[in-house]
Amino acid sequence: MQRGLPMQPTVVLLREGTDTSQGTGQLLSNISACLAIADTLSSTLGPRGMDKLIVNDRGEAQITNDGATILKLLDIVHPAAKTLVDIARAQDAEVGDGTTSVVLLAAQFLKEIRSYIEEGMSPHIIIKGYRMAAQMAVDRIKEIQVSIDKTDSKRFRDLLIKCASTSMSSKLIQSQKPFFANMVVDAVMSLDQDDLDESLIGVKRISGGGMQDSMLIQGVSFKKTFTYAGAEQQPKSFKNPLILCLNVELELKAEKDNAEVRVEAVTDYQAIVDAEWEIIYRKLQLIEKTGAKVVLSKLPIGDLATQWFADRDIFCAGRVPAQDLRRVVQAVGGSIQSTCSDIDPEKHLGTCGRFEERQVGGERFNVFEECPKAKTCTLLLRGGAEQFIEEVERSLHDAIMVVKRAVKNGDVVAGGGAIEMDLSAHIRAKANAIHGKLQFVVLAFAKALEIIPRQICDNAGIDSTDVLNKLRMRHAQGQIWAGVDVDGADGVRDNMEAFVWEPSLVKLNAISSAAEAACLILSVDETVRNPQSEKPSGGPRAPPGTAQRALRGRGRGMPRR
Repeated sequence: MQRGLPMQPTVVLLREGTDTSQGTGQLLSNISACLAIADTLSSTLGPRGMDKLIVNDRGEAQITNDGATILKLLDIVHPAAKTLVDIARAQDAEVGDGTTSVVLLAAQFLKEIRSYIEEGMSPHIIIKGYRMAAQMAVDRIKEIQVSIDKTDSKRFRDLLIKCASTSMSSKLIQSQKPFFANMVVDAVMSLDQDDLDESLIGVKRISGGGMQDSMLIQGVSFKKTFTYAGAEQQPKSFKNPLILCLNVELELKAEKDNAEVRVEAVTDYQAIVDAEWEIIYRKLQLIEKTGAKVVLSKLPIGDLATQWFADRDIFCAGRVPAQDLRRVVQAVGGSIQSTCSDIDPEKHLGTCGRFEERQVGGERFNVFEECPKAKTCTLLLRGGAEQFIEEVERSLHDAIMVVKRAVKNGDVVAGGGAIEMDLSAHIRAKANAIHGKLQFVVLAFAKALEIIPRQICDNAGIDSTDVLNKLRMRHAQGQIWAGVDVDGADGVRDNMEAFVWEPSLVKLNAISSAAEAACLILSVDETVRNPQSEKPSGGPRAPPGTAQRALRGRGRGMPRR
């Protein structure tokens, strides 16, 4: 009699309902998700890119064509596709521009290689080939990038204006490029050139007026804070005032906590009240002694202090936002004081050439100009709709980051698809010397780079196949800066001579990040999804017996005595 095979015990590793997907099918599914994101973003690329109107769950609408902003607003849940969201955010934080390009490149790298995966090529060979090709691209950019001489200040400024204009060419404000490009360059050049902290460029949005009404203030400006009645009696303009910045509350406050004070006579109670008044008056007298004519505080300045300052021709503002107060100190000098005693006017107070409260549109702004230590500035943006001004602010942020990188780096390449076409031709030529399957992978990388000029053509309504053939021919003849011309009849031009310039760092970062993201997605062969993670979180569970304790004693009336 044949002995039966021993029964294998069933091993349960994962919770019931857990979704596991693995193998080639899972990899192709991840690639499809990334391509779906790229399809959403592709129409926003280039000077003829379209905008997206995105409405969130609260009904608030935003109009934008910034890749990082669109991906943030879309609230993507697919785990592999989130990788593209991360690289777009990283590109936005690191360089400020090229967020759409980096997503399109990563998706195209995956698309070009999909057929090889379906045929059974190992993802490890593809990853090796892509890393090799990405290194070739980086080396080529460093080889052909053009360095601008920073000693010639006029030429260097022209370079920065060209870089800012190129960044704005695909935005809503492209019709006002010269106006805003000059404004952005002035803003960046006003910062400390060693530090270049873009957070010291304040941006204030004011509805109403036209875009040309926007202005750059070489100093600090912030919206008039909440004030009490006495503020209208205060002077609104000073020349060469001393400015004191505080982190002190100048207000009579009720007790925050329940406090019990036992008094035996009315005079004792009056002494407590008098002591409170004495404390605030002492603070105000110490401030007046410093000679300060403008007093700013991060904490509230109450009605008593406001009237007291008005009687002595001193301007005060409380509840000033911390970022604005920091910028004021950067511009006028001095430091933020957390006490009113021991203030040294020489060390702790700042000054500016002119201070005034100015009406801009429907708002009033406090403006500090002619600041001796001005390493900061403020952009006041005007426009019709609130969504439009928000998009202008995002566009200027991208331009500011690009100009900042150009100041630090000084190396540029031609935009408009020129650098991508040169890299594609260079990598194709190098691929001929590679043996085996890696050659196919490196050629796929070279072909994927053509997505940028192709998409620029498609968005501009030009025949992309015709333009790409012309570009390939020109690059084969050694014209390394030949790129797409969306305005000319020929569709092709030398973009370096046309001043379509971008900092080389934008391209270096975009190609490296896109290649790494593609390799990361290719290295994933299994997705395990916990069923609990799909459900909306309801917060931590209450301990047992909580409900009974909460209901105990309810609805029973008063106990009998």
